[in-house]
Amino acid sequence: MGAEPGAVLMTTDLTVGGMTCAACVTRVEKKLGKLDGVTATVNLATGMARVSHPADIGPEELVATVEKAGYTAALPEPPTAEEPADDDGDDDEGTRRERNRLVVTALLALPVLVLSMAPALQFRNWQWLCFALTAPVAVWGAWPFHVRAVRGLRHSAATMDTLVSLGVVASFAWSAYALFLGGAGDPWMRMPFTLVPTASDGVAHLYLEAAVGVPLFVLAGRFLEARARHGTGEALRSLARLAAKEVSVRADDGSERLIAIEELRAGQVFLVRPGERVATDGQVTEGSSAVDLSLVTGESEPLEVGPGSAVVGGAVNAGGLLLVRATAVGADTQLARITRLVTEAQAGKARAQRLADSVAGVFVPVVLALAVTALGFWLGAGADPQAALTACVAVLVVACPCALGLATPTALMAATGRGAQLGVLVTGPQALEGLQHLDAVVLDKTGTLTTGHMTVARVTAVPDGLGRAAVLRLAGAVEQGSEHPLGRAVCAYARREQGEQRLPDVSEFSALPGRGVRGRVEGRLVEVLAPDDDLPGELVDALDGAEAAARTPVMVRVDGTAEALIEVGDVLRPGSYRAVDRLRRLGIRPVLATGDREAPARAVAQALGIEEVHARCTPEDKASLVRDLKEQGYRVAVVGDGVNDAAALAGADLGIAMGGGTDVAAGAADVTLVRGDIEALADAVRLARRTLVTIRANLVWAFGYNVVTVPLAMVGLLNPMLAAAAMSASSVLVVANSLRLRAWQPSPSTSPAARRRTR
Repeated sequence: MGAEPGAVLMTTDLTVGGMTCAACVTRVEKKLGKLDGVTATVNLATGMARVSHPADIGPEELVATVEKAGYTAALPEPPTAEEPADDDGDDDEGTRRERNRLVVTALLALPVLVLSMAPALQFRNWQWLCFALTAPVAVWGAWPFHVRAVRGLRHSAATMDTLVSLGVVASFAWSAYALFLGGAGDPWMRMPFTLVPTASDGVAHLYLEAAVGVPLFVLAGRFLEARARHGTGEALRSLARLAAKEVSVRADDGSERLIAIEELRAGQVFLVRPGERVATDGQVTEGSSAVDLSLVTGESEPLEVGPGSAVVGGAVNAGGLLLVRATAVGADTQLARITRLVTEAQAGKARAQRLADSVAGVFVPVVLALAVTALGFWLGAGADPQAALTACVAVLVVACPCALGLATPTALMAATGRGAQLGVLVTGPQALEGLQHLDAVVLDKTGTLTTGHMTVARVTAVPDGLGRAAVLRLAGAVEQGSEHPLGRAVCAYARREQGEQRLPDVSEFSALPGRGVRGRVEGRLVEVLAPDDDLPGELVDALDGAEAAARTPVMVRVDGTAEALIEVGDVLRPGSYRAVDRLRRLGIRPVLATGDREAPARAVAQALGIEEVHARCTPEDKASLVRDLKEQGYRVAVVGDGVNDAAALAGADLGIAMGGGTDVAAGAADVTLVRGDIEALADAVRLARRTLVTIRANLVWAFGYNVVTVPLAMVGLLNPMLAAAAMSASSVLVVANSLRLRAWQPSPSTSPAARRRTR
């Protein structure tokens, strides 16, 4: 039922236990959906349900509803120090119990399988030994299937466990009849093994190999599924492991004390020693070092930080001691937001999976009807009863909606986890589908294609003069006294060029309003001024180039002689050209939309080869441009980083925010490029396309498997034991195919080494 207009909806996550196939998923969703105003999305791979519900329906009612459907439910508990988030779950009680059940079942079942399949090894009374070994497997080994089948029966529901339980019971019951009443109990009885059912020779055949093979293969398949599905969530657990448990804080009197991370508050100063992780997002107040952000943003190059620099929680301090003032704690940190986005992304469903779940909802009842139909047909046609029963059991066992339920969630978990490792966060499967189908992208200029701050773009020195390095050193020295953005850009650039050496001191400094600055450095009169008409011919061409590129030129004069022209502007990000070029190669049309002036917008577009440019755009203009492109039939993405981009981001088919941008932009976006690298956009598109291909391949296999094997079982061409092996293999194959996404690599041109070569 839908919620009333204007109703306030809440979102609650539930951990759901006892689900084994897509039919279970559909049942839980339908049961929750019967509550007024409630909608639910259930993920088989993670065992999580995301429920949207009115405020007057509490979590307790949601839990009770799931339990009435025959499953267990609970509110997920946050990890604690005693139960760390990086616990891999391999050693918990449930996993050990299932592993032990599989091992014991295998030890009992293997002798039965060998004797049943190798007539030469059959000795006197072999069948009675096999029966004694089969009984505990059929009862205790298959007990989880029987329990869940009975539970479903009480709630008028049929699931995969119903099919497995019926198959085991039918095989074991027929074998018991054959031994005690059908003549198969003769001490010297021999039974040949065939892959397809055969007519009896006066003695009822045994199906003990099916009675042990079905639970053995299904238990093994589910154990392997669980292990493989655990691997798809490794990236999320890696993020959780980055969170610090304790932090050293410094009080106003200079004393230090160790506190739990939960006690840390914004504004407190904490220490980060060499080799330690930064406890939370903050700003460096004292010290300088290099921090490793590779596990947080995917950027492998260490970042140099000092007083005033922002640092991200989870980054590793690779150098000296840092004092950091906390600016965000708990759920407000970037690491927490990344983890939350990945978790939420894995809770959604692609359109293809919604179709699969709809099919799974009626799949099991249809299979039961087909099994009864096969039994009735063979008996009605005068076939041997055991051949008819074999066909019926094979139909029950071979039908597997497990693969349908795992097709999307496992691929989505692997892809979103891999994307997070590479610095690409998606909000869910709809975002992945949107990335796959993009054919136009609206790009902001400032902060997206460019760095977003003033810097020196080029220095042109007069030939036979003092030289570039000397002029830059003198200009940087005199600009140390300037507060103008141009002066700060020149000074910062000169300091980087000097490396370890300090800039010389300046004396007799004075600012010339509207023109520039002057001062005396090492006995020389140094002036950094706006260019005049008395420029040397060698610098005229440089001035023309600066104006064409919409940069601000400043002239450096030493002792009255013009020595160099410095161009200052908002320069392109490293990799912007490659990013735009790769988007074009992917069939995506780039469009530049900026609030900046026409000249710099045209200069950036020309440098990047973008043909369509919209300058002096207001936020309303950008949103209108998006609407126009959509009306022309384009599927549009918007890439931006500021508040002025939020409306366009929200109105696009897909909004993409730069990681270094505002929270408003990130909140309106479907995809976030964490490390602020525009090249990651092309990687995101390629990852999305690969993911959707994987999901489709999984679904084709899951549907195709049943289309082929169910008819074979109905016509008696499939042994129940082989049916069980094939059924388990189908689910494992789907999960294994999804796991390949964990090894997906971005384009070689965006590797760290390639990025360094372009700088």
